[in-house]
Amino acid sequence: MPVQRVMPTEESADLIDLVRDIAKEALLPHVDEAEAAARFPREVFATLGQAGLLSLPYAEELGGGGQPYEVYLQAVEEIAHAWMSVAVGVSVHSLTCAPLAHFGTAEQQEKFLTGMLSGDQLGAYCLSEPQAGSDVAAIRTRAVKVDGGWELTGGKAWISHAGHADFYTTFARTSDDGGRGLSCFLVPAGAEGLTFAEPERKMGLDCDTVREVLLDKVFVEDDRLVGRPGQGMGIALAALDSGRLGIAAAATGLAQRALDEAVAYAKEREQFGRPIADNQGLAFLLADMAAAVGAARACYLHAARLKDADLPHTQEASVAKLVATDAAMKVTTDAVQVLGGYGYTKDFPVERFMREAKVTQIFEGTNQIQRLVISRQLLR
Repeated sequence: MPVQRVMPTEESADLIDLVRDIAKEALLPHVDEAEAAARFPREVFATLGQAGLLSLPYAEELGGGGQPYEVYLQAVEEIAHAWMSVAVGVSVHSLTCAPLAHFGTAEQQEKFLTGMLSGDQLGAYCLSEPQAGSDVAAIRTRAVKVDGGWELTGGKAWISHAGHADFYTTFARTSDDGGRGLSCFLVPAGAEGLTFAEPERKMGLDCDTVREVLLDKVFVEDDRLVGRPGQGMGIALAALDSGRLGIAAAATGLAQRALDEAVAYAKEREQFGRPIADNQGLAFLLADMAAAVGAARACYLHAARLKDADLPHTQEASVAKLVATDAAMKVTTDAVQVLGGYGYTKDFPVERFMREAKVTQIFEGTNQIQRLVISRQLLR
């Protein structure tokens, strides 16, 4: 049963209906085969781009969809309900555009952002490094000033879309002044010196290709520096609030799909002459799963509404990410339990959902980091 939603406008409601239809017709028929083959679904992103779904939360004058974040996140949830890897990709792409949209000059936005939001391009967000995950200030990739631009040298780890993206929003050190020495650059695909390691062999999200990005004196022109030199830490942290909300929405969609599969199975599967859903113990388990999904959705919508009102929402974004991803892990695990032995087989998708849920507790800041962010916000 589709989730009942209260939308800000009739246009928003129509948009979510469109997303649901696209997910059903263009995503669901292909997800099982593509995930089994670990194939990057660039054609799916092209379909979403043509429908305007890769730029929803950005202003229309910049080439975006002009939608509130509340609506954009519900679209991400609908996509995740069908295909989690693609929903993560949509969130990543939106994250890559945020620095230029919020910190770029009008000239940069006209030159670069219009294409980034066109639906034809896909971005990668290059922040993490092998020795600098949550510790952004420990970044070692360096950008050196040269005539006409900058040369970037170093390596980025765990980068979604690496080798498939059209541009790489990259953070590099321009001075040794700790976190204040970071800067943000737009690196075009195909730049000389830009190479990629082999894809990581992951537990789940097999269609979300993740690789190391290697930069060997990669030259970028001066107008590809976003913001001021040394402003990169603030740019990265501002974008991460939005990225965490994207993952919260995607995790909620994944959990909702697992719940839907568990409910459908419980109503059809019979034991001792009656559906297993008639057993109160199992029915209560389903009720707890539904409560977890609902709480996750409420958390990300609350944070999104604060963001749309231009109010502080760092704490709420971390709460949403923490609650939604922990809920996804619990609900998908419980879905496997509901299906019993069949849940442990690849004949049913719930085992994949459980594997996909695990990483949501890790990327965009581990849930331990979210607790650190929340506690610091409380005690500041």
